[in-house]
Amino acid sequence: MPVSEQATMGIKLYQNQAELLLKEYVLADSSIPYTSIIGGIFASKVVYDLTQVISAIYFKSYASLSKFQRVEWNNRAISTLHAIFITSISLYFVFWSDLFSDYQFAGLITLRCSQLSTFALGVSVGYFLTDLGMIFWFYPALGGFEYVIHHLLSIVAVAYAMLTGEGQLYTYMVLISETTTPGINLRWYLDTSGMKRSRTYVINGVVIFFAWLVARIILFLYLFFHFYLHYDQVKRMHTFGLFLVSVVPLVLTVMNLMWFGKICKGLKKTLAKRQ
Repeated sequence: MPVSEQATMGIKLYQNQAELLLKEYVLADSSIPYTSIIGGIFASKVVYDLTQVISAIYFKSYASLSKFQRVEWNNRAISTLHAIFITSISLYFVFWSDLFSDYQFAGLITLRCSQLSTFALGVSVGYFLTDLGMIFWFYPALGGFEYVIHHLLSIVAVAYAMLTGEGQLYTYMVLISETTTPGINLRWYLDTSGMKRSRTYVINGVVIFFAWLVARIILFLYLFFHFYLHYDQVKRMHTFGLFLVSVVPLVLTVMNLMWFGKICKGLKKTLAKRQ
């Protein structure tokens, strides 16, 4: 048998074994929560280390940062990539996938889930655990008490939806709000790099204002409206699940409104200075 054919058969055999391993262990229903959480933590560590290396090579301002500023620089890279990942997945499940459609499947909309929807939530739990650990370790450099409350609520709510399959639709609706994170992080990067007076900084502030308005104010109103329309299904959830989908969005709405007020004040100051 020619060497090329042996090599081809070897590659196919390895591929089949890898697919079998992925199917039976990594993506097995009982393993998904644990593998996805570990994957989220591992991915966060990899992004942190890569950001440290890449920033030291390509960003001159990185070398002049203090120790804690470098930690926050790397930490914000993790949150940015997580936000892009979970926002994309959330938009897909909420607006494009048939999984939570009222017309495609029978059964309660609050009990629907899939391997992919559960896996993505696990990755998000892994990220929130990593970020919360860093917040505690460097407290309060990476965020104060409100960030701790936000992350604890997120971990409990997302982990519950992941482990039970209940309320995943409303969990993904809330996670769409992560779409504002890259803009917030970019603003910090611009400020830290001495670009606070640049036109990019002003445009960034305007984009954050509208993104926050849509993703953290209007979207939450849509969530409450959807909740009201499907309350006959929502009320059949377990007591703790019903508590989470009712209370967590309300608490986050209050926090979002408080932060939105600060964003409005900051944008007014920035625009006034430009004039």
